[in-house]
This record gives sequence, C-alpha cells and structure tokens, in this order.
Amino acid sequence: MDYWKTMIKLGRFNRLPIIKEVDFGLYLDGGDGERILLPRRYMPKHFERGEELDVFLYLDQDERLIATTEQPLAQVGDFAYLEVAWTNQYGAFLKWGPMKDLFCPFREQKKRMETGHAYIVHVHIDEESYRIMASAKVEHYFSERMPDFHHGQEVDILVWQKTELGFKVIIDNCYPGLLYENQIFKPVHTGDRMKAYIDHVRPDGKVDLTLQPTGRQQTLDFADTLLLYLNQHDGLCDLGDKSEAEDIKERFQVSKKTFKKAIGDLYRRRLITVSPTSIALNTED
Repeated sequence: MDYWKTMIKLGRFNRLPIIKEVDFGLYLDGGDGERILLPRRYMPKHFERGEELDVFLYLDQDERLIATTEQPLAQVGDFAYLEVAWTNQYGAFLKWGPMKDLFCPFREQKKRMETGHAYIVHVHIDEESYRIMASAKVEHYFSERMPDFHHGQEVDILVWQKTELGFKVIIDNCYPGLLYENQIFKPVHTGDRMKAYIDHVRPDGKVDLTLQPTGRQQTLDFADTLLLYLNQHDGLCDLGDKSEAEDIKERFQVSKKTFKKAIGDLYRRRLITVSPTSIALNTED
C-alpha cells in the first residue's frame, strides 16, 4: 500500500473506525479499502463496530501496517532523547516504546552510537524506503521559518547539548535556542524537558532563553517563593542583599539581581524587615 498517498499518518496517532472483531484483534478502517490490525492485547474492554479509536501506526518486522494504543516516546516529526538498545553492521536501534526499535543508520549518526547511551534525535519518514527512522543530525530538521516569539513568552524546551556558552536547546519541537550559563540556576542535563522563557530573538533568527520569567513577572514570582520560604522557616532567612551571589543561587536557584528585586518588592509591601545579611517576616499589624 502507498501509505503516503492516503490520509494515514505513519508514525503518528490516527483516529480510525472499527470495522470488525476477529480472533486476534480488531480491524480498523484505514481508507481506500485498507484494513489495519489492532492486536487483541491493545483492544479496549468495551467497543462497538464503527466506533473510532486513537491508535499509533507503525510497520512491524514484515513491513505490515500495525496499530497500537500504547504511547511511544516520540512520533514522526518529534525531537527526542532515546537510548540505544542494540547495534549491528547497518546502524543503531533505539528504544522508543512498545513497538520494534527505531532504526538510526550510520549515515544519520554524528558519531558511532553505543548501546546503553542516549542521544537527541529527530524521528522522520525516510524518503527512499518510506520507513520510520531517526537522525542524530537534528540541525537538518529545524524549521526554516523566522521564529515569531516575543520577550517573556513561555515555551517548552528539550535540552540538546552542552557548549562553552551554556546549553543548546530545541524550542517547541521546532527551533534551536541557547540557554546561557549565567542564566542557569539549577542542574540541567541533555534530554531534560522543561519550561523556559524567551529573552531575545536576534536578527539572524537565533533565540536566547532564560529558565526564569523575565522582568516584573520574574520578581513577583520569586517574591511569592521567598514569602513562602519565610513562612516555612519561622519567618527568618539568613541571606540579605549583601549576601554572596553563589549562596543565593545555591539556596533559591535565582540570580542575586532577582533576589534583591524580590526583597525590595516585599519591603515596599511592608511584609518584611531587612538587614544586609538577613531578612525577617514582619509580624507587626
């Protein structure tokens, strides 16, 4: 079957109606007369003919189209951090869920992948074989459109690799970005997924990020965190606006600048009293 000529999305979830039940599972309608098997182990307990199911479609060992209701670690079009299950003379095979391992040929590896190690890859359909494959050459799969982000916008990131400046990341499964070392106040590792905030989009389209909300919102968010800390520690904190930046970073995972702004905000609201090396919750009425 020429899957690329149908509405079926190989390597992604599809919503398909049930045609009939057989001893070994359910047949689903793939369009153009194509029946796709959902093996019995993935069948719902209750179903009706014509009911639509959300299923992930992949090719089995014999290159037959198969459906599953289990969630893979990545779908076609995704960037992901996947571990190598095994290798052979053709390439590496990555763990990506309940289905057969995902193939990454040598030509799509930056360096020889090793069993037990994990790598950032892009999942795609190979144009020649029309098989689902992975590529470690992820920079080939970023969007060519100019990023349309604004300062302070919250985004999802996948941490890609460490550099001298900080960490390269992948933004919203689409664009490359950079977290500068001096903007990182907690442990970060390749493969981590987290929220981040747009700091700056350069004229060349490169994107700088921060792990904390920017501007006034950052101050308000940390002021709430600091107030909670004081309430949980008998109204006292042994750090003040003259304390060392490293001590503040270790305790609260924020910069000294953000810490001082939050102190100022709480002081103006008459919630705390301040000394150079400590702050205390104001208990006066």
